[in-house]
Amino acid sequence: MQPAVMRMEAAVQRYSIAWTGFWMLAVLAAAAPARAQYVEPLSAFPQSVLAIRTADGKVINFKVWTADTPRREEQGLMFVREMDEHAGMLFLFPETKRVTMWMKNTYISLDLLFMNRQGKIDYIAARATPLSEAIIGPPGPEFAVLELNGGAAARLGIAVGDFVLHQSFKRPN
Repeated sequence: MQPAVMRMEAAVQRYSIAWTGFWMLAVLAAAAPARAQYVEPLSAFPQSVLAIRTADGKVINFKVWTADTPRREEQGLMFVREMDEHAGMLFLFPETKRVTMWMKNTYISLDLLFMNRQGKIDYIAARATPLSEAIIGPPGPEFAVLELNGGAAARLGIAVGDFVLHQSFKRPN
């Protein structure tokens, strides 16, 4: 075989190997988001009971899941199709901070109750729109967020100024 032909075949072989490697990396990169979409079952989240004491003294109990890791905070109630009237998701932060949420991949409308360290409800974002990527947040820093079914706050008479009673909050006076 002539040297020019051999060099040409070697160049084609290197080119083919390079393209094969490129396509393998492209396939792996495309699969990465699928791995990132792992949804942990809510049954694996820590569960507890909390109560909301309204201004008129009524106490309403809820069974809640707690988003206790960054991955669980990110997932929240994403992909949930229905939820019991007295269920919810509690997000607790290590310190009071500016908090923003969204409804990406969340199929049910939610009420988002933003609370201070004592459990006092400072802000309610009622009936957040399912699947919306609009940013939702209170005007000031908060310590926790409780997500309930959309419209639950109005139906149950829960309002700004009411208190969430849970082991994670300092008792109100």
